[in-house]
Amino acid sequence: MENAFTVLSALRKRSAPDIAKLLKSAVANAAEKGHTDTESLYVKEAFASKGPTLKRIRPRAMGRAASRKKRMSHITIVLEERGL
Repeated sequence: MENAFTVLSALRKRSAPDIAKLLKSAVANAAEKGHTDTESLYVKEAFASKGPTLKRIRPRAMGRAASRKKRMSHITIVLEERGL
């Protein structure tokens, strides 16, 4: 898992710190559930699905209004233990 944290810290994407935090939480959850060897864990699956949308109104010229959608997503990471 240490390699994944190294890669995420080197990325210059806005979502990289959030994904690193999520991955760290997933490893901590696996350790809490009884996986003593967290170094043998790997990311089996990672995906983002559609989340809720906040609908907001933005004022425009001549007293009109325009709608704006603030979209969110759910990120899921599935870890699995390597069989040696």
